[in-house]
Amino acid sequence: MAPGHIPALLQETLEWMTPAPGEIFLDGTTGAGGHAAEIAARIGPRGLLVCADADPSMLEIAAPRLSAFSWVRLVRADFADLDVLREAAGGRTFDGALLDLGISSVQLDDPARGFSFRVEGPLDMRRDPDVGGPTAAEILRDTREKDLADLFFRFGEERFSRRIARAVVERRKRDPIRTTAGLAELVSSAIPRRAWPRDIHPATRVFQALRIAVNRELSSLGVFLDAIPGHLSPGGRVAVISFHSLEDRMVKTAFRRPASGPGDGEPMLERLTRKPVVPSEREARENPRARSAKLRVARRRDGGDGT
Repeated sequence: MAPGHIPALLQETLEWMTPAPGEIFLDGTTGAGGHAAEIAARIGPRGLLVCADADPSMLEIAAPRLSAFSWVRLVRADFADLDVLREAAGGRTFDGALLDLGISSVQLDDPARGFSFRVEGPLDMRRDPDVGGPTAAEILRDTREKDLADLFFRFGEERFSRRIARAVVERRKRDPIRTTAGLAELVSSAIPRRAWPRDIHPATRVFQALRIAVNRELSSLGVFLDAIPGHLSPGGRVAVISFHSLEDRMVKTAFRRPASGPGDGEPMLERLTRKPVVPSEREARENPRARSAKLRVARRRDGGDGT
């Protein structure tokens, strides 16, 4: 990315979020710090930006980029841990909160993390390698065939989920699937060659499904969406960039949810984007990883009590 150049979707995110001098912001998915640096520059030294990431390696990468902003606080935490993040803000509510749910290029390109079929590596896929819970290899080893098929279909929207699950179970009888290359080869062979997708690798959806399952991403997103209105100041904005239809559906529903319960009262959040904002054709062409991105933004209505 050229100096001074801001990707179009990031520029639109900033325009919808309108970070202003002195405001308190949360970047719940700091990554390499691209969004955070732009927000920090806009809120200035009278503001405060809490930058969270569950992956300690990403915070290490972001730290030098954000070191010029003394008003940035780096926190190793999942974005669903809003009480912890609120504490990092001194207990104050946020004027803006941002989630970018896409996986970082740094994570994808590191063979040791096991996120990508493009490079040989162990099937780990944990964002935080220090947390408990199964790796992708352990899920493939221990999950029943029917549950594997459901996982691939639900989280990956893979229409050949049953064939792939059956192939996994047959393979693991002889030899556990431990590497990214081994899984990618197995998935490719399980899908009829004529049915391979044109624009993505045949294993893309299975890798996506496993990553979501390993990191319990939908569960974390649900907790965040339920709780974030109470952590926003009146008029505070929340923006979510999603890359999966299930994620986008959750965000869309949450931004319409009544404050009390189904059918009771008005939504606590006011939608600012009636339809999701998507990358331009040029941006999608220049950055294929961004082509499925969808941005939705909402604002907390005035009044009501925060947590």
